[in-house]
Amino acid sequence: MDNKARSPNLGVVDAVRGSVVDVRFEAHLPPIYSVLRAGNNGEIVIEVLMQRDAGLVRGIALTTTQGLARGMAVEDTGGPLKVPVGKGILSRMFDVFGNVIDRQAALSDVEWRSVHRAPPPLSRRSSKTEIFETGIKVIDVLVPLENGGKAGLFGGAGVGKTVLLTEMIHNMAGNQKGVSVFCGIGERCREGEELYRDMKDAGVLPNTVMVFGQMNEPPGARFRVGHAALTMAEYFRDDEHRDVLLMIDNIFRFIQAGSEVSGLMGQMPSRLGYQPTMATELSALEERIANTDTGAITSIQAVYVPADDFTDPAAVHTFSHLSSTVVLSRQRASQGLYPAIDPLQSRSKMAAPGIVGERHYGVAQDVRRTLAQYEELKDIIAMLGLEQLSPEDRNVVARARRLERFLTQPFFTTEQFTGLKGKLVSLEDALDGCERILRDEFKNYPESAFYMIGTIAEAKEKAKSVVNPQPEVKHAVATHEA
Repeated sequence: MDNKARSPNLGVVDAVRGSVVDVRFEAHLPPIYSVLRAGNNGEIVIEVLMQRDAGLVRGIALTTTQGLARGMAVEDTGGPLKVPVGKGILSRMFDVFGNVIDRQAALSDVEWRSVHRAPPPLSRRSSKTEIFETGIKVIDVLVPLENGGKAGLFGGAGVGKTVLLTEMIHNMAGNQKGVSVFCGIGERCREGEELYRDMKDAGVLPNTVMVFGQMNEPPGARFRVGHAALTMAEYFRDDEHRDVLLMIDNIFRFIQAGSEVSGLMGQMPSRLGYQPTMATELSALEERIANTDTGAITSIQAVYVPADDFTDPAAVHTFSHLSSTVVLSRQRASQGLYPAIDPLQSRSKMAAPGIVGERHYGVAQDVRRTLAQYEELKDIIAMLGLEQLSPEDRNVVARARRLERFLTQPFFTTEQFTGLKGKLVSLEDALDGCERILRDEFKNYPESAFYMIGTIAEAKEKAKSVVNPQPEVKHAVATHEA
């Protein structure tokens, strides 16, 4: 029997408590995760989360429940929440229901799929551990990302989080012919609009899909927007066999929305008021991000740590899924060292000799050691001056300052603001530059020759245009500390 011949499964609203709606059905009880619609045009959407008895279901509204009343008719759509997938979704912006919200033409040539999908089985997962090259020196050398892994991005407002994300999208589209999916969970509408405009100006929109669940939307919508974005990403990985870069901002808001839904559904809260099912819900989302025999979904997730307490259950459960943590520093941003990644606080499980190789591991450790020594010497320099340091320590300071500047990089997505042409640097060139600086090959070059360049060869060209070839390290350090 086809769908047209089948009569709709209708129910009536039994109770409304904010976003929680009880619906009574006589004929057939809808399964869990079924979508119900109410209102004149079906504008009120309810997702079934609980079957109370033989004829009653309890659901959470994914839209506002304004106008909903007891006794109103409710129609069972006969399936779960679905979103569009296909080539037609590229360069578009969606809400949690798969509606386009970018004021462009209607969708064409798309297929609708359920947002509730199982993670790929172990038999389909790739057992290869590969590095995901970003073309950004400081990340590739010190905090290598895993292909098909998850990286956490920690940073406050104005330190370059969005710029870093858009640059990775640019490099993914241009260098690896991949697709990027941006998922805004609990995003401010201002942030979403600015990001859309930035990506359009940077020319990275044609290979990007954006999905937003705004901050003012009900918790049910914010809770499901991550699943919607993942379904779109899985299409490109499984059907088109392309690598996907999935950005989630902010993963804490996904947990927060789940906590709100849990509380509304009347579940007993767990530690610090979080939902008792937090680990299961987060795992159901994170485990779908994986590399398989057909492609990989690599995820970069912004992580908010409540009250900077890293023992908070939300932070602890999120960290257990991450393979890299990238920390953005306001202090480095204020010095103009972009990307403002703190090399001493950032960590990666991939930075092991068995994965990246002995040479890469050795260079990264030497760079970290040099920068850590410089950090320790800063207090002495501030109090006593550079003259009081031993010649060996002075060499460490000069080396560290050159490394700090070499690890800066002009971005393609900021060309229109800085006037500097963007650079994509291979891992080999980045390691070569760090090695040569550590060997003091460029001892007589001015520090400014290393600032905002790509490969180390550009330092030689830049040094020729600098009037004073001998760097005044003492003056530079003193100015920096002041």
